[in-house]
Amino acid sequence: MRRLAAAWALALLCTGAGAQQAGTPVSMVFVGDVMLDDTPGRVVRSGRDPFAHVAHWLRDADVRVANLESVVATTGTPEPDKPYTFRAHPRVLGPLARHFDAVGLANNHAGDHGPEALMQTLGLLDRHGIRHFGAGSDLTHAHAPLIIERNGLRIALLGYNEFFPRSFEADVDRPGIAWSEDAQVRHDIALARSRHGADLVIPVMHWGWEYEPLADSRQRALARLMIEAGADAVVGGHPHVTQDIEIVAGKPVFYSLGNFVFDGFTETAHRTGWLLRLELDREGVRRWRTRVVRMDREGLPRPHAASPGDCWVRGDAQPRPCTAP
Repeated sequence: MRRLAAAWALALLCTGAGAQQAGTPVSMVFVGDVMLDDTPGRVVRSGRDPFAHVAHWLRDADVRVANLESVVATTGTPEPDKPYTFRAHPRVLGPLARHFDAVGLANNHAGDHGPEALMQTLGLLDRHGIRHFGAGSDLTHAHAPLIIERNGLRIALLGYNEFFPRSFEADVDRPGIAWSEDAQVRHDIALARSRHGADLVIPVMHWGWEYEPLADSRQRALARLMIEAGADAVVGGHPHVTQDIEIVAGKPVFYSLGNFVFDGFTETAHRTGWLLRLELDREGVRRWRTRVVRMDREGLPRPHAASPGDCWVRGDAQPRPCTAP
């Protein structure tokens, strides 16, 4: 009887600990375009860390996610009709793995050096322990959610591209990225919950027109479609500038986080990005804040203390300026 009582006590203790863990919020950080070719790639080759100036913001989160705006490979052939093609050396995966847990690949540069380079990228990311979503060895894998579990909370990340060339799209027998067909997006969000057991779903989008400071009508319509389908937040990028933030049915939509690591830009707006921190529980996003970064001459992010960003708490009708840095 004493052994049985002790077992019951231990079971109750474990159950209580599990319930406490499941109720603990999960913090996630998202950043925009990370391009590690060209000057940022040379920074890594010299032994420096391109994320050094923002490392304190990154390590403070349970999960860190970036949009990887290049393949990482030693193979493949540049797409002949593209004015800009990016291919980073595998050495960049060291600092990337140090600071990020997962990367989105559904963008207009994932196919810059063809399917062979994309497949090598997937293998190298796996080898370095960097999880990925939005691209895969075929259509099914490209559309599969990445499930991240922290503190008993299962979070599904889905990635989609809306910017041409569409030739990078995965097919039933071809590697590539996930393209955002409306019906497929609805289906993927539903499957993330019903088949994969996700508590929360966050689509990460590559969309909109470059250098436009406001989201267009297509972005806004698709954001509403995703929220209505069950998304808990939407995080976007691609325009190379930050865009507006909208609260849709009580859920936040970040239309573009802008650039994060990217050289070759001179305009201040193109060198400014957001580091987005979400705090999540089973009801969705409980609060968030943006932190402003400014890329230096090498395309590396540095905190921009003069712009503390915006904050929001669940229930607020609109975001508000943060009062503390």
